[in-house]
Amino acid sequence: MPYEVRAVITMKKDAPAEVQTVLVPDPGPGDVLVAVQACGVCHTDLHYREGAVSDDFPFLLGHEAAGTVEAVGPGVTDPQPGDSVVLAWRAPCGRCRACRRGRPWYCFDSSNAGRPMTLLDSTPLTPALGIGAFAEKTLVAAGQAVRVDPAARPEAAGLIGCGIMAGYGAVVHTGGVAYGDTVAVIGCGGVGDAAIAAASLAGARRVIAVDLDDAKLDAAIQFGATHCVNSRGTDPVAAVRELTDGYGADLVVDAVGRADTFEQGFAMRDLAGTFVQAGVPGPQARLELPLLDVFARGGAVKPSWYGDCLPSRDFPVLIDLYLSGKLDLGAFVTETIALDDVESAFDRMLQGKVLRSVVTL
Repeated sequence: MPYEVRAVITMKKDAPAEVQTVLVPDPGPGDVLVAVQACGVCHTDLHYREGAVSDDFPFLLGHEAAGTVEAVGPGVTDPQPGDSVVLAWRAPCGRCRACRRGRPWYCFDSSNAGRPMTLLDSTPLTPALGIGAFAEKTLVAAGQAVRVDPAARPEAAGLIGCGIMAGYGAVVHTGGVAYGDTVAVIGCGGVGDAAIAAASLAGARRVIAVDLDDAKLDAAIQFGATHCVNSRGTDPVAAVRELTDGYGADLVVDAVGRADTFEQGFAMRDLAGTFVQAGVPGPQARLELPLLDVFARGGAVKPSWYGDCLPSRDFPVLIDLYLSGKLDLGAFVTETIALDDVESAFDRMLQGKVLRSVVTL
């Protein structure tokens, strides 16, 4: 018997997000029904609303979520009803070529729920990143529901489902930060501040925050930035070099995802340094670099997919860091809002007024 729940959807390209009643089916084989407790408003949800991800409208938005398992489908042994979970948009299939080669963090066929959620007229909904969690309940594959310590506040815990994991993993997994490294992070939103926190926890000698907004730079200090560069009136490449004894940073993370920030990050590395692109670029972004510079500077230039994470391994670790006071997930939560406020939260996000708005249910 399907459940009627309130949820945030977008019907067509650039249409405002709106709350409608949708139908969530009982879990089928391998599926899990989750009562959503909190879901962060991520820029990726806005990309869906704008049609920048695909044209598979209508979309059920929301993906950065925590909740409680209400029911499980046939064959599911983990998680179980009553478990506290954070939802992941990577659930390794175990069958694709990446999984078979022992690299499940690159899984090319991530699992999703087998039954669709729909509008009342039975129109299938496309859930954002296979989750669709701006809803009172959602249906996901069992591998997407990662058990975590129930002591973690849902509005903080849910953020590791996307932005926090993306930034943290970009430094720890993709970037391979080492104790004593110098690290520069371009863009001090949720992903960037998570990268800053990860670098600080890993023992980086200097952690340099780069942004256009002094307020964001001030906030970056609480996550572990040792130096700040406002690139609005300063050449960020020259500034980072000056702060790293003239060499450039060992690791640079671009948490913005524009062509100009890519070029800046590429240039502010030390020789043989690593550049990681963690920010998701828009579909029209284009890049032009002299190939000789790519060769001559050496090192590595890497995109980071979801922080190259393995949710079943990494989510509990980040929750433990949070509960021990080493990673202040609560500091990422600027405001808590209702389902009806998601569209206005997109506006505040675009204006740079929030680190994260979080829907609580």
